Amino acid sequence: MSTQARSIGKVRYSIVAMLFLATMINYADRATLAITASSMSKDLGITPLQLGIVFSAFGWAYVIAQVPGGWLLDRFGSKRVYMFSIIIWSLLTAAQGGVAFFAGTGAIVLLFVLRFLVGLAEAPAMPGNARIVSAWFPASERGTASAIFNSAQYFATVVFAPLMGWITYAFGWGSVFLVMGGVGLGVAVIWAFVVHPPSAHPRLATAELDHIVSGGGMADLDRKAETTGTKKARRPIGFLLRSRSLWGLYIGQFCINTLTYFFISWFPVYLVQEHGMSVLNAGIFASAPAICGFLGGILGGVWSDWLLRRGNSLTVARKVPIVVGMIISTSIILCNWVDSPWAVLVFMSAAFFGKGVGALGWAVMSDIAPREMTGISSGLFNTFGNLSSILTPIVIGAVVQHTGSFRIALLFVAGNALAAAASFLFMVGRIERLELPGGSADPVSRTSDLIR
Repeated sequence: MSTQARSIGKVRYSIVAMLFLATMINYADRATLAITASSMSKDLGITPLQLGIVFSAFGWAYVIAQVPGGWLLDRFGSKRVYMFSIIIWSLLTAAQGGVAFFAGTGAIVLLFVLRFLVGLAEAPAMPGNARIVSAWFPASERGTASAIFNSAQYFATVVFAPLMGWITYAFGWGSVFLVMGGVGLGVAVIWAFVVHPPSAHPRLATAELDHIVSGGGMADLDRKAETTGTKKARRPIGFLLRSRSLWGLYIGQFCINTLTYFFISWFPVYLVQEHGMSVLNAGIFASAPAICGFLGGILGGVWSDWLLRRGNSLTVARKVPIVVGMIISTSIILCNWVDSPWAVLVFMSAAFFGKGVGALGWAVMSDIAPREMTGISSGLFNTFGNLSSILTPIVIGAVVQHTGSFRIALLFVAGNALAAAASFLFMVGRIERLELPGGSADPVSRTSDLIR
């Protein structure tokens, strides 16, 4: 960010820090099952395929609820919807600790239902992030802001995987869910005091608000949502589904999320089953690729915004890091030809560094979503992107059960990285804000035209 941008105020940085914290808890709660899976499977007698189906429960609900979640954001505003989302998913996370009192089919069904409900509750979170970034940041800072909140998924593993591994080892897997549920409720309290719309923030100076608005930030988005959200939410989704660029974005995000869901579902199991690690060591070992993913995520956003400020088009600034990052991610297949855990660590770290660099789908969505449909647009984007949260756990579970190893599973993950690069490169066209028929021109569109 430029010196001038830093000198006019920093309230928007506190907002993206809050998004980072909320997203970190969001992904940590998703990963609770991955960390506890090996111990839980032994205690409850869950097979690999049954475990894959339980992993997918979150994805089914998460996908189903994306568009309704986006409608809620457009109708009631980001702050309220997001806060209630955190509270509900935290309570449901804590409730999963009670599965320890059941056995057999009953335990599997209960776990599936609770994971399904967590997916429903978490649905507004990522669209809410994109919506808040659209409101709080000008286009020239949006890549970095989006990368910061998106990189929280890796930092969640760095912070919580070792902690959850230790809790599982010391107190049993049920305690993991109780602890993480309590942490989430604490974050909800912080959210209530920190997050406000730009147009209503008590500490936002006029100079910073002008900087946001002049650069294309939609500072009045939540305030308008409270009065006109119902009308906006009725805009036709068909308009979005007719865009080739959006379909390229949907497919690309689906493929990127395949890497994400391998990491937060099967990666710890891979370390335990394929390389003979203990649950405690797997949790610690998983931190290194997560740190690399986090660093790659920050680098990808900073690189993208740097390219934009250097006079490149918005299209070039977003696509170059995505394509390069996804190509680096294919290094995951090299794990199939090494036996040393340290070699696996190197290749996995490289793969997730590349995944972090290329994970700019949310920045692109913030750039192009019609201002009248930011919540629904983001929800639809996350719907298609998170179909992989359903398919990836089941496909990998079936492959591992059938073959007894992860070799084909890693090829599957690497193939999705290549498909993501191709989708962004060849299907996603010029990146600019979409305008609904009869809609008014958006400042971001005018800004992006000037920098070409």
